[in-house]
This record gives sequence, C-alpha cells and structure tokens, in this order.
Amino acid sequence: MRNIFLFIRRYSVFLGFLILQGICIWFLFTYNRSHRAKGMGVANEVTGWFNTRYNTVRYFFRMKEENTQVHKMNDSLLNLLSDNFIARDTGQPVMRDTVKLDTLGHYRRFAWRNAQAVYSTINSDKNYIQINRGSAHGIRDDMGVFSSNGGLVGKVIATSANYSQVMSLLHVQSKVNVLLKKTGSGGTISWDGNDPAFLTMSGIPKSDSVLKGDTIVTGKFSLSFPPGKLVGTVDAVIKNSATNFYTLRIRPFANFATLQQVFVSENIDFDEQHKLDEEAKRKVDFKKTTP
Repeated sequence: MRNIFLFIRRYSVFLGFLILQGICIWFLFTYNRSHRAKGMGVANEVTGWFNTRYNTVRYFFRMKEENTQVHKMNDSLLNLLSDNFIARDTGQPVMRDTVKLDTLGHYRRFAWRNAQAVYSTINSDKNYIQINRGSAHGIRDDMGVFSSNGGLVGKVIATSANYSQVMSLLHVQSKVNVLLKKTGSGGTISWDGNDPAFLTMSGIPKSDSVLKGDTIVTGKFSLSFPPGKLVGTVDAVIKNSATNFYTLRIRPFANFATLQQVFVSENIDFDEQHKLDEEAKRKVDFKKTTP
C-alpha cells in the first residue's frame, strides 16, 4: 500500500494531466456533433475489429447450423423474390436505366446484401447489433436487417467504412409498423425492456379474431422494411377492458441470443420517398404558420 501511495505521489502531475485530458476529450465528443460522429465511426472500427476476432472463434462452433440456414435462404434467392418488384404505371413514360427489371417488366424496389453479426447484446434495455458491412459496402442508415431464417432483427442507425450499428428490436425506443397476417390489421411492435424472448404488439382491435400462433409480418408503411416479411408469432392475447384493442405478446422469429448471419435490405427508392415525405411535411408546417 505504501508503494502505491509513493507511486501516485511521484507521478501525480502526469496522472493529473491524464485525468484532465480525459475530461476534455469527453466534453469534446459529448457536446460537439461533428467530433461525436467522427468518434463513433472510429469506435465502430476499433470495436468491430476486436469483435470480429472474438466472433471468429464463436462462429466456428456454430458454423454447421448457420450454414444450413444460409443455404436455405441466401441473398441471391432473396433478390429473385417477386416481393422485391412492383409494376410501374404504364400510362406515363418512365426512364430508370440503373434499376434492373424482372421478366415481367417490374422494377426492383428492394435489394439484399448478406453480412455477419460480429457483436450483439440482449441483456440491456437498449440493445444493439454490429455487422461487418459498412458504407464501403453500400450500407446506409435506415436499412432493414433480417436474420438468416428471415425474421426481422432491426434497422441500421450508424455506419463506418466497414461496420454498421443496428438498433435491435430488443430496444425500448424501437417501434415498427407490423400486420396481423391473417386479417391485415396493422399495429405497432415494441419491447418493454424485460424478457428478450418476447415483444409487445398493440393496435389490433378486439373485433379481430386473434389466436395463439398467428403470424405477424412487416407492414406496408415503412421505408426500411419490405412488406410481408416475418416478424414473429402470437404467444398470448391479453385483453384490456379499458380499451378496444388487444395487447399481444409476440415471440420473434429471429433468435437474438445466437444471431450470426444476417441480411440487409435496401429500399432502392428510399431517398426519393424520404425526400418527398420531408417536403410534404415542410409544406404543411409552412401553411400552419402562414396566416
């Protein structure tokens, strides 16, 4: 103990400098947006490198199971699904040379990329997943992420050159528009921060017939996720006498505890749709403020 105090006394100036330097860096990255964004990119690169090395060992022991799932549902097959294409209005001439068409002349709306989860958590109330694809591979914010068995995992919220950070469905701020497949009724799926094995769905009216085992799929009103993709199944129907809506306990299709291989979905029209949405909102806000 005496040697410890002697060491601190001897190097007190240097230790004080390190502490103050750390405080300054913390203030810089906390209150300066540009430095914080740059710092997050560097942090993603560093943690991604270490997580990749760790995940290589873990991945080896589960390779057989994951490879079976990947062979069943790989990105090349996903890109051939008819769900990725929609028909253009032939009443107006449309020129879009950069978008591939299927054999019926429908243009591609969604494209898929495979990736590997190098880091994920399920024990926090705000869980994230890190994947080994970044801006250098065409990954951008707001792209949807699905597990190797087709279950919805979350949405990309930050990217560096080689890695991306995904907000998991197991995040208390995550809210996703979904549908009860058999009735087409829309609702919102979220997580209460308690049991990572279950999600919560709200917004389904009591007039609907809902049973345990019913399928929940992605809705039609998200720019990030293709509609009709698997989300989970109804595990329990909770009746609330105070409202006219059910509260559903949902078991997700994606296994967040063993997540490894994932697929990233890109809405090719995202920029155009997002820009139109923002312009419409600005026009409405402007009219409200204009006498």
